[in-house]
Amino acid sequence: MDTLFLILIGIAGGWLGYELAAQKKRLSLTEILSEKQKNKKKIVEYMQSHLKITNNDVEKIAGVSDATAERYLNELEQEGILRQIGKGRYSHYVRN
Repeated sequence: MDTLFLILIGIAGGWLGYELAAQKKRLSLTEILSEKQKNKKKIVEYMQSHLKITNNDVEKIAGVSDATAERYLNELEQEGILRQIGKGRYSHYVRN
C-alpha cells in the first residue's frame, strides 16, 4: 500500500513539474505579435542596405521556417513596403 501511494505521488509530482515547465514556454499572443514585429523590422532594416531579399534570406535573418518567411514577405508586400519580382523558386522582393 505504501509503495503504491509513493508511486502515485511520484507520478503526480512529475506531471505537475512537466505542466509548470510547459506553461513557462508558452508565449502569450502579445509576445508572439511582438516577435513578429521585430522580425519584420529586421527584414526592412536588411532592405536598407540590400537591393533584394529572398525567402531564404528571411529564414536566416529572422530564424523562422520557410512558411513563416513567406508569410512575412507577403505581409510586407500587402503593406506596400516590398514588391515581388518573379514567381516560384526564383522570386525575390525589392523595395517598393
